[in-house]
Amino acid sequence: MVKPKVLCTRELPGPAMERLARETELTLNRENRPLTQAELLELVPGKDGLLSLLTEDINRRVLEAGRPTLKVVSNYAVGFNNIDVKAATELGILVCNTPGVLTETTADLAWALIMAVARRVVEGDQFMRAGRYRGWEPQLLLGSDVFGKTIGIIGLGRIGQAVARRAHGFSMRVLYYDPRRLETDEEKILGVTYVELPELLRESDYVTIHVPLTPETHHLIGEKELRMMKPGAYLINTARGPIVDETALVRALAERRIAGAGLDVYENEPAMAPGLAELPNVVLLPHLGSASRETRERMADMAVDNLLSALRGERPRHLVNPEVLAARA
Repeated sequence: MVKPKVLCTRELPGPAMERLARETELTLNRENRPLTQAELLELVPGKDGLLSLLTEDINRRVLEAGRPTLKVVSNYAVGFNNIDVKAATELGILVCNTPGVLTETTADLAWALIMAVARRVVEGDQFMRAGRYRGWEPQLLLGSDVFGKTIGIIGLGRIGQAVARRAHGFSMRVLYYDPRRLETDEEKILGVTYVELPELLRESDYVTIHVPLTPETHHLIGEKELRMMKPGAYLINTARGPIVDETALVRALAERRIAGAGLDVYENEPAMAPGLAELPNVVLLPHLGSASRETRERMADMAVDNLLSALRGERPRHLVNPEVLAARA
């Protein structure tokens, strides 16, 4: 039996890679770096499947290079803004993702950033390592309370709801904004209050972002929105970097128009906006939202399951563009 030919753009954690190698004729990028456009254009032709990461730009050129054999692009991520889904659909190529699997892990990390930036954890760690601690002082590294404050959640999908559930453990008032408002009974169960975005920004002590990156959410938080926030407020972003105008954020932090920020994602990732790394009132992480061993291995299993299902002619469990199958029916 002829095995399908698959390109996997990076080695993934856990046993899923063994299964992929066993069931396909696998071409694997073993270097710990994204494939360039030139490399993708060279490697994709003749492949039946592509398992990609967010770091690869799977645009129309790449998809067309895979014709006529390419049947599926399985993304090792919940988001799929790195893939031209419209072009894939026009070309009859299935696109899959890994939703749900990283909900709780990413919510945990959002809270890690909230606590770290509010209580100046990173600054305190650096202070100790530098040998500067001389004993308890009443005004040493004063931060902000989290307990009893107001948190504003932008985007109340799976991750946003998980963040909201955790907020109640801190007796917080929970506001949310989402283009799709929940039903009243859902709001009561979650203990959340819907407000429009400007009110959320004005009222919240902590603003945390959990929307997907779309043309509508690009620079959703810019200069105007940052000026709406309280001087003592903190901005947390574990979603996608371009949702925040990073240059405007640097200005707001440098001028102390907001108290601080916690970032796991960046507008031009992996690069940061000039001046961001020098600011003491921001905690910076290298896109660790789903970075627990358990979650990353589950993501690998899901991405491989999606890929192999599509190659067997079955409907993948997590399909982004089902209209491709509808067109075939």
